[in-house]
Amino acid sequence: MGAGKTTAGAEVAQRLGRRFLDVDDEVERAEGPIWELFQQRGESAFRELEARFVREALGRREPAVIAVGGGAVETRGLLREPDALVVHLEVDADTAWERVQGSRRPLARDEAEFRARYDRRSPLYREVADAVARDADGIVLAAAGISLGPWDLPEDAAIVIDANVAELAGLQGLSVPPGEQAKSIDVARRLWDELRLDRRGTLVGVGGGCTTDVAGFVAATYMRGIDWIAVPTTLVGQVDAGIGGKTGIDLPGGKNLVGAFHWPVQTQIDPSVLATLPERERRNGLAEVVKTGLLAGEPLWELPEPDQVRRCAAFKAAVCLRDPYERGERAILNLGHTFAHALETAADYALPHGEAVALGLVAALRLSGLDTAIVEDQLRPQPVRVDPDRAWQALGRDKKSAGGRPRLVLLDAPGKPRYGVELPEAEVRAALDELIAG
Repeated sequence: MGAGKTTAGAEVAQRLGRRFLDVDDEVERAEGPIWELFQQRGESAFRELEARFVREALGRREPAVIAVGGGAVETRGLLREPDALVVHLEVDADTAWERVQGSRRPLARDEAEFRARYDRRSPLYREVADAVARDADGIVLAAAGISLGPWDLPEDAAIVIDANVAELAGLQGLSVPPGEQAKSIDVARRLWDELRLDRRGTLVGVGGGCTTDVAGFVAATYMRGIDWIAVPTTLVGQVDAGIGGKTGIDLPGGKNLVGAFHWPVQTQIDPSVLATLPERERRNGLAEVVKTGLLAGEPLWELPEPDQVRRCAAFKAAVCLRDPYERGERAILNLGHTFAHALETAADYALPHGEAVALGLVAALRLSGLDTAIVEDQLRPQPVRVDPDRAWQALGRDKKSAGGRPRLVLLDAPGKPRYGVELPEAEVRAALDELIAG
C-alpha cells in the first residue's frame, strides 16, 4: 500500500489502450468501504473478496491492467495465473508510510506493525513478480519484455552480431556486416544455412538496428519461427529500431520491403554501451529521439542520454503494444520516414538512417505547416545528392503507399500526430525535391 498502484495502473491502461480495474474499488463498489469491511468482518473476509475479484478479472480473458492490493500476495496462488504479467510496483517503507499514515486504511494505523508487514511481504513480492518497476514507464517496459541494464544472454543461444560490436564486446557469434549491408537476402540466407538450432532454440541479435532487423527476420522465418532476443547497441536501436518486433531486409527497390512481425521474447538495453558510440552514430540516434519527442509533445532530446533511452523506449513500446501489427496508429512511428526511406534507397543505402530521418522530419514539418527549427537546431540536416526521380519512385513503393500514392504522417501540433494523410502529388514531390541538393 502506498506504492501508487491506482495512479500508475490507470496511466498504463490508458497508454496501452486497455481496460483498468482496481481491485480495492471493485470490492468497495460491491461491499462498501474497505475500512468498514475490516471492522465488521475482518481481514480474512476482505482477502476472500479480493481473490474472487482478481479471479473474475483474469477470467474475462480481455487485455486489462489490474491494480491488486499489496496483501494479495498473501493469498496462496492468486498471482500465479500463467497468462498474466505480474509487476511489482516497488516503493520503500519510508515513502509508503509517509503516503498512508493518517488515512483510513485499516492496515496503516500503527507504524511498527506497518513496517513489520512490509518486511514480511517483501520476499513474497520478489517471489511472484515477473518484473519490478517504480513508475508507469517501467511497467510499460516490463509489459513489452524490455529490461534496462547489463546483458544477461542465454548460454545456449545462437548469437548474430555486428562484426564491429563483436570485437568491442568480446563476443563470438555469427557475424554480419555493419549497417544496412546486413539487411540483404544474401546475409539472411547465410545465417539460415549456418544456424544449428532446433525449434526450442533462441537466437540473439547484438548490434545496431540493422543487425536486430535481420536477426529478427531470420528468427521469424527459421523453422517457421523461433524465439529471439534483441540486444541493441546503438542509440537508434535502443530508442527505436530494436523495439516492437518489426523485422526485415531491404530490396534494391526499397527499404524494409521484406519482413515479418516477430516480437522478441526479450529486449535487453544497456545504455552504458553507448559510451563507445562514434559521434556520427550518436547523432543518427538523436534523429529518432527528436522524432519521438515530436510525437509525444515533449522535448525528450533535452534529457540525459540514459533518460532519453528509457523514455523513448517506453513511448514506442506503448504504441506497439496498442497496435502490434501496425493496423492503425502504430503508423505514427513513421513520422518523416516515408521521405527518409526514399532518400536511403536512392542513395543505395549509403546515406545513414539518422541523417535521412532528419531530412524526412523537415519535410513532414513543412507539410504540416509547422516550424522546422527544432529539427534544424538539434540535427542540422543537409540536403543530400541523389537522383530525384529514383527517390520519387522509391517513395511511391513505400509500404504505407496506397495505389502508388504516399500516405504520410503529419502533425497538427507536437504531440498530435495524424497518419494516413494523402496530399496532392505535386506538393509531396516538391517537399522531397527540397531535401535533395541541386
